Amino acid sequence: MDTGKRGEAIAERYLSTLGYEILERNYRSRFGEIDLVASHHGVIVFVEVKTRSTIRQGLPCEAVNREKQRRIRRMARYYLMVQGQSEAECRIDIIEIILQGKGTLIRQITDAF
Repeated sequence: MDTGKRGEAIAERYLSTLGYEILERNYRSRFGEIDLVASHHGVIVFVEVKTRSTIRQGLPCEAVNREKQRRIRRMARYYLMVQGQSEAECRIDIIEIILQGKGTLIRQITDAF
């Protein structure tokens, strides 16, 4: 399993333990992809997962630049429209994962942008 897919699986398990219901995995449209779509306490949460095996080139969340943010926002709006939930409460989170030998560091940035 590649690093990205491994990170998404870790993020999904992490969110599930916190009571999130996973609605979609790798949701795709012509606008791009959202790693995870979840529901938590009535809020639809769009999750961008960034995984690294080292922080030598910066924290994983730093890879979510303005262009990536714009694409994620567009995807979130599209998802809500298709689901008929344009008025639903939602937010965008980033989960950054750093794989360190046998350990894993997970940080959830809630309402990241």
